[in-house]
Amino acid sequence: MSIVKINAITVPADSGDELARRFAARAGAVDGVPGFEGFELLQPTDGRNVWLVVTRWADEESFEAWKNSASFGHGHGRPVGTEGAAQAGGGPEDRDAEARDAEARDAEAGNAGRQRPVGVSAELWSFEPADLGK
Repeated sequence: MSIVKINAITVPADSGDELARRFAARAGAVDGVPGFEGFELLQPTDGRNVWLVVTRWADEESFEAWKNSASFGHGHGRPVGTEGAAQAGGGPEDRDAEARDAEARDAEAGNAGRQRPVGVSAELWSFEPADLGK
């Protein structure tokens, strides 16, 4: 049975377009990953500042394998095998610590010009389709 992962990203009011632009720039980057079934970026229409990244996966193992892949690390600005607080469901204080750690890594690696995250916090939600007895 498929699983659904929703990354709820809190974005400053003036940064939504930038978030959408960054996702558009990487459109299709996950398409060939084993177990990946689909993606949607949902933009709020009711004044909220939380955008939803909705992905569907064949199973938890496929999602975890992608989360620990080079592709994920590249797309999320972290080294392979590291799991950032935003993806793991950490709070804003974890995100601040992650940002400081990323800045230190970037300075050491000579990547001080790396794009900063658009979101100020994020939370990962996990779901599976309900069995409606049909």
